[in-house]
Amino acid sequence: MTKAKPEFEGLNGPVTLNEEQQKFWMGLLLRRAEANGREGEVPVSAVVLDRRGRCVGFGGNTREREQDPLGHAELVAMRQASRLRGDWRFNDCTLLVTLEPCPMCAGALVQARMGHLIYAARDPKRGAMGSTINLAEHCSAHHVMQVTGGVLEEQASAMLATWFRQRRRRPDGSVEARSRTS
Repeated sequence: MTKAKPEFEGLNGPVTLNEEQQKFWMGLLLRRAEANGREGEVPVSAVVLDRRGRCVGFGGNTREREQDPLGHAELVAMRQASRLRGDWRFNDCTLLVTLEPCPMCAGALVQARMGHLIYAARDPKRGAMGSTINLAEHCSAHHVMQVTGGVLEEQASAMLATWFRQRRRRPDGSVEARSRTS
C-alpha cells in the first residue's frame, strides 16, 4: 500500500489503492488496451480515479483513428475527467495507465498536478517517469506526484511486444526491418 507523502496531508489527496485494487484496475485496462490494439491503435489504456476511487475519465490511444498526435490514452482520459469534474487540477486523483508515460504525457500529468500515477510496463525508449528521464522529479516540476510503476508489468510488456511484433510482420511471414524514425 502506498502512503501519501507529507505534501498531501490535509489536501484531500488521491485515493490509496492497495495492491489488489491496483491489479484489478490494471487488469481492466489491459483488457481494454488489447481491444484497442485489435482496432489498430497502440494498445494503451488509462483511467482517472477521483479521491473516492470512482472512474471519472477513461481513455485509449486514438492517434490512428482520429489522426491526432495528442491522442494518447492518458491525455484522452484526463480530458474526459476534466470535463466531467469541471476542473483541470488533479491533485486528488490517480491515473492508472498500461505503459509508462512518454515525455508529452508525463509533462501533462505534472502540469495537471496529478496526485498519483500508477503504470504497468516501463518504456525503456521513451518512458518519462523514470526509464529515460523522470519529469515527476525534474527540477522544473512545480508539483510533487506519487509514482508507482510495474503493476502487472509482465502482462503489459508481453502484450505490447506481441502487438508490435505482429505489426512488423510481412505477409510472407518475415519481420519488417525497423527504421530509426519509427
